[in-house]
Amino acid sequence: MKRIGSLTRGIYGSLFETGLGFGGVVAGEEGLIEVFLPFDGKSREGLAAQIAGRYPAARGDSPLTKQAAELLARYFTGRPVAFALPIDRSDFTLFQWSVYRAVMAIPYGEVKSYSQVAAEVGRPLAARGIGGAMAQNPLPIIIPCHRVVGKSGEMTGYSAPGGVASKQWLLEMEKRVICEKSNKNSKICE
Repeated sequence: MKRIGSLTRGIYGSLFETGLGFGGVVAGEEGLIEVFLPFDGKSREGLAAQIAGRYPAARGDSPLTKQAAELLARYFTGRPVAFALPIDRSDFTLFQWSVYRAVMAIPYGEVKSYSQVAAEVGRPLAARGIGGAMAQNPLPIIIPCHRVVGKSGEMTGYSAPGGVASKQWLLEMEKRVICEKSNKNSKICE
């Protein structure tokens, strides 16, 4: 769910290409606002039209959207990327931001359960609230909500295009990269 305020603040946008298709990123003066993942198979023109329809004030690239697009394209080639980019938090509640910060600290190729994230943010009974925050995450990959799974490791909802199948693909890609780099000596390669 995207909030109305973000729609008027989104004044820059960049596209990126992956082996899966095109993705995009939108930002305002305060930082990144939304990421469009490449899982829905839109053409460059189709995605540009979707972004323009959603963010009518968007007027092209900015250094931030270009950098974010380059990093996202690199991520989708299977290379670990550190997303140390400014985020426009204007529409986040304090709870959401605490959750997103905890999720951004989950290392590449690893997962945590909703319950673990809830405990980390000091709300051990708020696993469902964590799920709600994940469902409203406007910056997938940058805020890696795909790294949050059910208590027993099961794949649960993923609101990005492709749903749980996309979440599974992202996790498998990250695991494959970790295992190739570590010669299968990592605990996640077992």
